[in-house]
Amino acid sequence: MKKKLLILSALFSLFLAIGCVGNKSESPNTTDTPVTATTSAIAVPEAITVSGAASLTEAFTNIASKFEKENPGTKVNLNFGSSGNLRMQVEGGAPVDVFASADENQINILSNKSFIINSSRKDFAHNSLVLIVPKSSTLNITNITDLANPNVQKISIGNPGTVPVGDYSLLALTEAGLWSQLKNKAVLAEDVKQVLVYVERGDVDAGFVYLTDAKTAQPGTIKIVTSVPVSTSISYPIAVVSSSTHKEKAQKFIDLVTGKDGQDILNTYGFVLQS
Repeated sequence: MKKKLLILSALFSLFLAIGCVGNKSESPNTTDTPVTATTSAIAVPEAITVSGAASLTEAFTNIASKFEKENPGTKVNLNFGSSGNLRMQVEGGAPVDVFASADENQINILSNKSFIINSSRKDFAHNSLVLIVPKSSTLNITNITDLANPNVQKISIGNPGTVPVGDYSLLALTEAGLWSQLKNKAVLAEDVKQVLVYVERGDVDAGFVYLTDAKTAQPGTIKIVTSVPVSTSISYPIAVVSSSTHKEKAQKFIDLVTGKDGQDILNTYGFVLQS
């Protein structure tokens, strides 16, 4: 028994020695100074969302770039489409700060339902409707009455009700007494840019677009036949959306659009300025 106790005592002493050596090797240079971790905060830019009619794509892209330069730390997210679809997005609760329409009707609907701040609403530009055909067309279309020619089979217009250029086109053709003859030839488009693409590619024989969009066509793809008279002014209103959580920045964006710099940019893209 005594021998066994001596062996256990020796083993216990050996384990203690190994433990001390192990602890020293794991932390050979320990000090009393605590180690603290440092992190650098990354600033997240404030963002506003601007929903605008498709015909504003080029001009608003330019204006948004200028706004971001003048307001460091603020990003402008642009959302383009038909004014009717954009209006329905606002009604559906989409996080939109600014809404710019290609007609008064869509923004009137929002105004009547208190979806916009009426005091922020302003008309900022005008446009005109034109008839365009593919550059390679041999149909000799020189005015809208030529669209009744049996050889003209496909005419693209924006979808009336959601696409303002479609409403203007329908109004112009109805006032000219041509719609009943042409409605079966109509190829409806989701926005004015789609009308332009159809004509550029030669998918249709003619189309109705805004003058500003015709000017953005791919070189050598279309021809502007004529300006199309419309009894209703083609005006563009803009307003702050009531649910915006960035109302101050949204108003600053509108101020830029309606101010001299914004108006100069719109003018370079062919918009008629608000008098």
